[in-house]
Amino acid sequence: MMERQLKTISKSGIAEALAKVQHYRYLNQAEEAESICRDVLAIDPENQMALRQLGLAITDQFTGSQNDGLREAQSCFEKLSSPYERSYYQGILFERRAKAQLRAGHLAHAMVASFENAMRCFEDAEKIRPAGNDDALLRWNRCLRLMQGLPEPTNEMESFDTSDTPPIFRD
Repeated sequence: MMERQLKTISKSGIAEALAKVQHYRYLNQAEEAESICRDVLAIDPENQMALRQLGLAITDQFTGSQNDGLREAQSCFEKLSSPYERSYYQGILFERRAKAQLRAGHLAHAMVASFENAMRCFEDAEKIRPAGNDDALLRWNRCLRLMQGLPEPTNEMESFDTSDTPPIFRD
């Protein structure tokens, strides 16, 4: 059987393809959006909109597992040319990671680091944000509210009783 290869889109079709990316993301079809971004980046590797949208499409798919695309999304955002966007979207990445961990039922202490990383990125973005753009502040506030709603960490050893041992079976 002949090996099939991906087809290359035309440079003149990039704008229309990127419009479809936004449409698919609105429809919660992140995999379709991701595929289109990869097609755009195959012919225009520095396309800022495609890098941003690919990173967002990957974070749309976060599940809270260790292998949910964090590194690839981070790489996309690191390639953004605007220092503000690099910081802001890195914050989005960590915020979405924390929310995915929350949905997956991870312990509170596991999410705190992700929320703190997000807040640090949003603080960096705040310092260099365009005039009138409060997006980083809004996201920072949301992270803080989510963190404040997390259950207090408990000392797991306090709930462990030395008499809590497995039964001993004897023949």
